[in-house]
Amino acid sequence: MVMTGYCVKCKAKDQEMKDVKIVEMKGKGGMTRKAATGECTACGTKMYKILGKDFDEAAFNAGNAAA
Repeated sequence: MVMTGYCVKCKAKDQEMKDVKIVEMKGKGGMTRKAATGECTACGTKMYKILGKDFDEAAFNAGNAAA
C-alpha cells in the first residue's frame, strides 16, 4: 500500500512517501492522533500526513508486508 501526501518543498500534491512509519502525536484534550511520516520520493524532504480516526493500521501493515 502506497501512502501519499503533500510535499511542502516540491509543492506536489499526492506525492508518494517512502520509508513510511505510523506514529502517534499529541492531540487536543490529551488525546492521541495517528500520523504517517516518511520521505518524499522526489526530493527526500520529511513528510507528515495526519490520519483519520477510521485508519486501519493492521491493514496498512499487512499491505506493506505483502508488497
